[in-house]
Amino acid sequence: MIPTLHTDRLTLRGPLLSDYPAFEAYWASDRCAYTGGRKAPPAAWDDFAAAFGLWLFYGYGCWSVEDRATGQFAGLMGINQPAHFPEAEIGWIFMPQAEGKGYARESGRAALDWIWANTTLPSLVSYIDPENSRSLRLATRLGAVNDPEAARPHREDLVYRHRRVA
Repeated sequence: MIPTLHTDRLTLRGPLLSDYPAFEAYWASDRCAYTGGRKAPPAAWDDFAAAFGLWLFYGYGCWSVEDRATGQFAGLMGINQPAHFPEAEIGWIFMPQAEGKGYARESGRAALDWIWANTTLPSLVSYIDPENSRSLRLATRLGAVNDPEAARPHREDLVYRHRRVA
């Protein structure tokens, strides 16, 4: 079961089918340039389903992020660990209407707090395209530091490490 988390402005929850059209549109747009590039609808659907299916295997995964004031789907935040990732990653995708409002940081903090309270993971990473300055800033704001020695799924990615606070 996917836990529901609340922040002042957001709800992190399991997926709704109504979230998918915005997710599919993200993968059809130039906005996905830093997250692997465009995907056809079948591949976008596979990614959407996998983001939430990880809860069954690991006891953690992604949440849909909803703006509490409007009920609108704002994006995804959560922990990814597909078979080709060397470590568990905290990652995010936000829709255009949700950018510039601090939603990624707010939901990221909630996700990290949940992970540290509910798992024994010693750390998480964020795999980030070096050109993605917004994600680099967010990772830093969430307390991560560059870890050039970490394994990565794509050699061009930078790895930012989020450590459990003792």
